[in-house]
Order: sequence, then structure tokens, then C-alpha cells
Amino acid sequence: MSKLKWQELTPGGVITEPGNSKSYRTGDWRSRRPIWNKDACSHCMLCPIHCPDSSIKVKDKKMTGIDYDHCKGCGICANICPKNAIEMHNESEYK
Repeated sequence: MSKLKWQELTPGGVITEPGNSKSYRTGDWRSRRPIWNKDACSHCMLCPIHCPDSSIKVKDKKMTGIDYDHCKGCGICANICPKNAIEMHNESEYK
């Protein structure tokens, strides 16, 4: 078996399938879950801007929910919300 030349190696850190993270449920290990109170929400759109996982669902410039398949439970959305419309709860309450 011959060894590969350096030019034939796949470069490290290269994303060969862009957008592939949407196909994986990466929120399964979350320990805290954001709960959205739609009645308290002013739809200021701060939460989707700050969410590092793009887990805030938006339609027609209004928040419609949270994508729990990808949310990691970091709590940034709850901390940034000026109306306290998102609260963090223990994930164990929902499993």
C-alpha cells in the first residue's frame, strides 16, 4: 500500500457538507430548557439575533417558538429578553 502525498490529504477543518448540522439533533444533551411565554413576548427579535444555534423560530418578523432539536439550553435568549418572556427550566421536567 502506498502512502498518500500531502497534496492528496483532506485538509483539516474543511467543511465538506455545509449546512449538515441541521440534520443532527444536537439539543439532546441540554440540561436547561427555555420556555417561551408568547403572551409576554413583544417580538423585539433580540433572541434570534443572539441565539448561537439559530434555535428561535421566526415567521413574518415574529417569534413563533423554539427549535428544541437544536437548542443547547445556554440561556442567552432568556437573559437578553427585555420582557422576561423566556424562562429557563430544568430539562428533567420535560423528559
